[in-house]
Amino acid sequence: MNDTGLVFDERFHAHSAPYEHPESPARLSAIESRLAEKGLLARCRRVPAREASRAEITAVHDETLFDLVESTAARPFSQLDPDTYANSSSALAARLAAGGLVDLTLEVLAGSLAGGFALLRPPGHHAERSQAMGFCLYNNVAVAAAAALAHGASRVLIVDWDLHHGNGTQDIFWNEPAVVYFSTHQAPLYPGTGGVDETGGPAAPGHTINVPWSAGRGDADHLAAFDRLLLPVARKFSPDLILVSAGFDAARGDLLGSQLVSPGGFGAMTARLTDLAGGKVVLALEGGYELEAISASAEACLRVLLGDLAPAPEPGPASHAATHVIDAVAAQHRPFWPQLR
Repeated sequence: MNDTGLVFDERFHAHSAPYEHPESPARLSAIESRLAEKGLLARCRRVPAREASRAEITAVHDETLFDLVESTAARPFSQLDPDTYANSSSALAARLAAGGLVDLTLEVLAGSLAGGFALLRPPGHHAERSQAMGFCLYNNVAVAAAAALAHGASRVLIVDWDLHHGNGTQDIFWNEPAVVYFSTHQAPLYPGTGGVDETGGPAAPGHTINVPWSAGRGDADHLAAFDRLLLPVARKFSPDLILVSAGFDAARGDLLGSQLVSPGGFGAMTARLTDLAGGKVVLALEGGYELEAISASAEACLRVLLGDLAPAPEPGPASHAATHVIDAVAAQHRPFWPQLR
């Protein structure tokens, strides 16, 4: 049996807009084509996408949001906000994305898979408890984290390296001590959340860790945030499972961003995570809108999960701008995590 699971499904492609939209089926087609061409799809065990139940989704979302998303199946097209759309197939795609990630996550948690990657659409990390937004209908990673906690996990670490702050994931787990949420993201940028001083609710102080970057941060900057902030906290937190909101819009050349992470940088971040939680790491696709960049980045991450050599990250020290932000985050969180230096 192959130790790495992979979720992908043709029905994710049916979620589409009748106008040009950056979150399009072409994103998955590009990734799937590259992974097949490189022989990586055949080396993974495919985990079928399965529709998440109402109970699984409403463990993290309000019933009214579930009903709103499901109602879109009765119309050819719905514009839920200026960025977020649904067609008549989108509610099914969203249930399949969430359910497929739940099943992959639970297999990794149980040890029947060592790790996994879920190639999902629609993405999820902007979906808040009561609101679909930012191209996202249901928060796939949040649904999977809640399922893991319900099935025996004591502590779940969520790492979000998408260009944009995962306001939805932060909203859902703001006051949950069983979850640590760590995000690197560009600021100022949509959705406008994710400040250094947003550190978690009264029951979970320090369990939300935001690293808001200016434009132009590359591999060395992101890896420095991992080494100085994420890894010391993660070792103390000792998670049973790591879920990654794996957006690739922080890649060099992305259409919506201005960060400089290379495929090797994403691979190196993945490799650092596999040294935690007994290697129980599950990546879930979020953003990323330049097709070559997201395909090469997804390949690098999957190669790490498969135990291959991935491209090396770009060399060099962290920038002064990044070091300043990391210092500020460490100072903000030292009362909660004294091991931060």
